[in-house]
Amino acid sequence: MDLFAKTEGEHNYTLAKEKGIYPYFHELRSGQDTVVDMEGIKTVMIGSNNYLGLTSHPEVVAAGVEAVKKYGSGNSGSRFLNGTLDIHTKLEAELAEFLHKEACVTFSTGFQSNLGIISAIAGRNDVILCDKENHASIYDGCRLSFAKLIRYEHSDMEDLEAKLKEVPDDKGILIVTDGVFSMSGEICKLPEIVALAKKYGARTMVDDAHGLGVLGAHGRGTAEHFGLEDEVDIYMGTFSKSLASLGGYMASTKKVVDYVKHTSRPYIFSASITPASVACARKSLDILKREPERVKNLIDIADYMRKGLEKLGVDLMPGGGTPIIPIYVYQDEKAFVACKLLLERGVYVNPSITPAVPAGYAILRTSYTATHTKEQMDYAMKQIKEVLDIINAPDFAIE
Repeated sequence: MDLFAKTEGEHNYTLAKEKGIYPYFHELRSGQDTVVDMEGIKTVMIGSNNYLGLTSHPEVVAAGVEAVKKYGSGNSGSRFLNGTLDIHTKLEAELAEFLHKEACVTFSTGFQSNLGIISAIAGRNDVILCDKENHASIYDGCRLSFAKLIRYEHSDMEDLEAKLKEVPDDKGILIVTDGVFSMSGEICKLPEIVALAKKYGARTMVDDAHGLGVLGAHGRGTAEHFGLEDEVDIYMGTFSKSLASLGGYMASTKKVVDYVKHTSRPYIFSASITPASVACARKSLDILKREPERVKNLIDIADYMRKGLEKLGVDLMPGGGTPIIPIYVYQDEKAFVACKLLLERGVYVNPSITPAVPAGYAILRTSYTATHTKEQMDYAMKQIKEVLDIINAPDFAIE
């Protein structure tokens, strides 16, 4: 059998292209902001993870430019060898202090962070308890670790405890969860998870990619939100969202960080974060620390949008308290059509279809930025309502 046989025939993406409703790889002709130029259309952006609105901040941009001037465009090596810059270690120290952890290590991407952390800290004699709706990078990290993977029902603490009871006493246990689940915007049940971890001798890891800069009075994330900063063993996060850059990190004890730095294959065998990315992340972190009001602004604008959509009768996934607001459209093709119609009207949202969400529960994943205005939200709300009325009309048909 030809290896490439799987590339032939019909796929959901080929069918979408044929019908003119393919929703991916739209070209931006401007930087990320609340309003962007997307393929020549002035577009309200409610589909990015630029939560604090820092990707176009003058100080962040200037920091990246200065770093390129001083250090060049890349590092030409891994952190383990010739690729460690002084600004790498400064960023790690600053993050550790901000997150109230002993130490921090950075990775080249957020996805790679989960691969590198989980595969280093868990092994063949260990068990990982993983929420069914955790990010794909967590699952891939679990596979790479060769630990036994046990999935528990999403945010079901009874199921988690039942599965913890079955783990033999001679196994190391890691409970790993998203802090804020990326599709639903739901916050994990961290207090219950921490309590169960203590009861059964497990360690905890929180993927706070969508929690940093979003939750907590100072934006330190899910643990700060619940007052549990001393109770989580490992924080993982990214720079590509609130910190307006590229890369990821792990924060934990000095011993755990040192162990990961010397055993993580994705870390040891990858080039280090580019100078510009490091500098932009550092400056973004600095702005977050001195302007914590951005966190409140973010949640306020998201609450304004959620209440407005609810008032219009839009079918939203239950939730609140985060800048991710999913809108049910249920059918995959309807999600594609809705995205196309909205973009034509100058509003960008993300389609989320199976397997990212359960079959028959396709959503428009909308997400918000601290610097969005109410005028922009009012415009986006109106367009969303009108487009949903079109695709939900009894006579609507996808040609």
